[in-house]
Amino acid sequence: MRKNYPRFTLRVSSTMLEKLAYIADYHGRTKNKEIEYILKKQIAEFERLYGHITTTIESDEDF
Repeated sequence: MRKNYPRFTLRVSSTMLEKLAYIADYHGRTKNKEIEYILKKQIAEFERLYGHITTTIESDEDF
């Protein structure tokens, strides 16, 4: 089932986008899913070091 996530525009250089596409393809993911994976890893690492981040909205993710 597709979730209705908010949209977020990300501006990156053409080189970075091409490298992201290469990495995503290597992992068998779309560029969007690769970015989600990277963000989840970074958030988990930040919370491991500095503690849980409390949000003002009900969680729609498994962190």
